[in-house]
Amino acid sequence: MSSRHHIDDFMRGQIIGKIEERRKITDVAREFDIAHSVVSWLWKSFKTTGMCSRRHGGGRVTSTTPAEDRYIVLSAKRNRRTTAQQVANQFLAASGKQISRKTVARRLRGGGLYARRPVVCVPLTRQHRTARLQWYREHHNWTEQDWACVLFSDESRFSLSSDCRRQLIWRESGTAYRPENIQEKDRYPTCSIMVWAGTMINGQMRLHVVVNGTMTGQRYIDEVLLPHVRLFGGAVGDKFVFMDDNATCHRTLTVQDCLDSEGIQRLVWPARSPDLNPIENVWDALGRQVAGRNYPPTNKNTLIRALTEEWDKLPQ
Repeated sequence: MSSRHHIDDFMRGQIIGKIEERRKITDVAREFDIAHSVVSWLWKSFKTTGMCSRRHGGGRVTSTTPAEDRYIVLSAKRNRRTTAQQVANQFLAASGKQISRKTVARRLRGGGLYARRPVVCVPLTRQHRTARLQWYREHHNWTEQDWACVLFSDESRFSLSSDCRRQLIWRESGTAYRPENIQEKDRYPTCSIMVWAGTMINGQMRLHVVVNGTMTGQRYIDEVLLPHVRLFGGAVGDKFVFMDDNATCHRTLTVQDCLDSEGIQRLVWPARSPDLNPIENVWDALGRQVAGRNYPPTNKNTLIRALTEEWDKLPQ
């Protein structure tokens, strides 16, 4: 099969010259490795027009000028969460010229802007960043053996109607983590259930469902620390380190007294740092598995059953 490539004017002249030498169209097509129909069309066009070079058409006149293209790109950069239709409406109000949503999308792509979902993070102050940096400097020399003794734990909420994040933003390639492209979020949707679990490098705990209500300090002791963490820590040994975040229910005096009485060492954790906890990646994998089931959960009971089943299926 002949390869498809651009035929320049020089090759066109060669093809016409070969045919004028009474060469067969089939032989010329085979020699230049192009389709027979292309050579035949070139010869017919030459006999009609007497020209072998390609005539360049004027093409459709663009509906916007370069200056207007820059205005469209600048409008999207000023408000990256605006839609293409809203940019078109702003352009109409500013210039009196009406353009389509597809035209706006093409101009934005020409300016290097593409519709992408924003990265979501929690709000961080300067004090939060300082504490995170200090925590890193204190632990950057830990070896894999040191981290293997840490039980990373966390609660997470799963909802029947998860956040689909359909709102897009306009951003350049490779700029997902710039401040203007990040959406801060620290709230969860309603109609959800809370679960708790812990994971280590060489093991994981069973998923615990927090039924009826929210997690309190006493519930944290009765439902998590004593029946789960204490037994798991005893199996790991003296080097066991327990990690939980700075949620209010985790930092009560009764919780700290319980950990001290059981001899459980707690890993100091910087505030607002869920991204440092590797279990967040496990929650993400669990949510994807539940959402990808053939029969998604339709009520809280089926949601609990789906979460438990998919948690047990997760590979270590």
